[in-house]
Amino acid sequence: MGSHVLPTPGVYSVMNTHEPFERVVAAHGARVLRVCRAVLGPVDAEDAWSETFLAALQAYPDLPADANVEAWLVTIAHRKAIDVTRRRARLPVPVAAAPERAAPEGTWGAAPAADADVWRAVRELPDRQRLCVAYHYLGGLPFAEVAALIGGSADAARRAAHDGIKKLRAPSPQPTQDGADR
Repeated sequence: MGSHVLPTPGVYSVMNTHEPFERVVAAHGARVLRVCRAVLGPVDAEDAWSETFLAALQAYPDLPADANVEAWLVTIAHRKAIDVTRRRARLPVPVAAAPERAAPEGTWGAAPAADADVWRAVRELPDRQRLCVAYHYLGGLPFAEVAALIGGSADAARRAAHDGIKKLRAPSPQPTQDGADR
């Protein structure tokens, strides 16, 4: 029987043509988390992020040396987000009893108070605009790849992202003294 050499725990230096996987996580982890958060919200984002990198770790040895690692990771994150959305859709929805009080504003995200308005505005974008903004501006994907992920043409993805950014940049209505929006 031949001897088996086990890898050092915590070290995944995969093939000589790739950088160690830890560096991939360090270089792209924040961007993938931002994409997951924009697509799913912060409650499910960390789970999708973890699932993304677990899947990436398994597939990393077979990744071509000249592959765009960032685009590859964002594509995996997109697929994991779809999985989370499908799981969420299968969960039972309790409707018999209403909660005693509404959830406090901002529970959608564990973002600092300064970022709460931004994340609220992102959450309120139509799905297509939110996905295009997330994949292009947060994920760094070109519009052709965004279109391949969500369907449609690169021009349609560009337009949806533009419209989403335009909505995000628009000033939010400020309440007047009588409480009505201006």
